[in-house]
Amino acid sequence: MLHLAKSTWPEVQAFLTDRTVAILPIGSTEPHGPHLPLDTDVTIAQAQAEAGARLLEARGIPCLLLPPLAYGLTQFTDGFAGTVSLRPGTLWAVLDDIINGLAENGVKQVVFSNGHLEPEHVQVLRGVILDHAERGFEKAHAIFPDNTRRKWAQTLGEEFASGDCHAGRYETSIVLQADPEGVRRDAAQALPAKRIDLVQKIQAGARNFKQCGADEAYCGDPAAATSDEGADLIERLGTMLADTVLETWPELAR
Repeated sequence: MLHLAKSTWPEVQAFLTDRTVAILPIGSTEPHGPHLPLDTDVTIAQAQAEAGARLLEARGIPCLLLPPLAYGLTQFTDGFAGTVSLRPGTLWAVLDDIINGLAENGVKQVVFSNGHLEPEHVQVLRGVILDHAERGFEKAHAIFPDNTRRKWAQTLGEEFASGDCHAGRYETSIVLQADPEGVRRDAAQALPAKRIDLVQKIQAGARNFKQCGADEAYCGDPAAATSDEGADLIERLGTMLADTVLETWPELAR
């Protein structure tokens, strides 16, 4: 795989072909409890992107890893220090410009590796994907392995499937594996498990974590997290990304 930001333009030019898959990690800058850094979603997205790229390159598919997009729609952490949110139209325009910019370089396959699960954020990603699908292949075509869909959510553990997983066992395990120095371990171990029925609260009209009862910007069970579980989850996320690519573009595999 080639990391775009760490490469020179001649290296990129030599790497790109009509089979190259560009992977864009998408995260957020927002609070994740008192124990995880604000770039947690970026860490998760990058871990998935790299794991997926390794699997794809094992199938002979060249992968270009893009610099991560570290901002998204983060209305659910309103009221907590450190939240930085984009507007929906801004996020849409940035993603659209990235896809079109890659197309100008001859890249026809773009994958979003998304680590931020706020519903309105995910809706924008889905909308951009649908918009580009309707345009056909005269420009780059983008796909999105959406782990909020039941097909994928059930592969990521009980906590993730429940929806009560913001800075809980699921996310803390991944960060323990991918960015161990970022985890405030004493704080994580001191946190009690917190169930807030996030999905039901959102469906009932809650607009942020405080309204849902997550007064420390976390839910789930961070104290139960382990690095080994994080490694397993990262491989599952990578498989999700690779399988989505292979299902969409089977002709790329050798």
